[in-house]
Amino acid sequence: MKNLILILSLMLPFVNCSNGGNENKENSLIGTWQLIETYSSDGGSNPVWTTVENGYIYTFYINGNFTSNRFTECLEGNYTISENNLILDYGCTDFNTGIETPAGTFIEDYSFEGEYLILTPTYLTCIEGCSYKFKKTNNQ
Repeated sequence: MKNLILILSLMLPFVNCSNGGNENKENSLIGTWQLIETYSSDGGSNPVWTTVENGYIYTFYINGNFTSNRFTECLEGNYTISENNLILDYGCTDFNTGIETPAGTFIEDYSFEGEYLILTPTYLTCIEGCSYKFKKTNNQ
């Protein structure tokens, strides 16, 4: 009996991995996130995290919709996840900030560092690096 328990406990991590980690990452995204820090440089070679007061907010819903106050011209859209990319497709007609391609669609590399969501834009060229750190304010 001890051998059976040992074998099953050794197999458990492999069984859990077979479900794919993306679903857990996607479920972790659900809720409201507020920008608390930006990672950037002033042109030098030493980028740093800088605190943001009253940062913009994303709320991700389980049905693939999101709301945000990042842009006053458009406050909602749909999101999808593809590998480590979070694709934010704002749903407003003719919405275009001029930095994204295609218009109204922002693709962010995303990851979690502890309790924080880190978004790194793929639509910007940041030689020294640029990222945005969000803290979850509630669950949906």
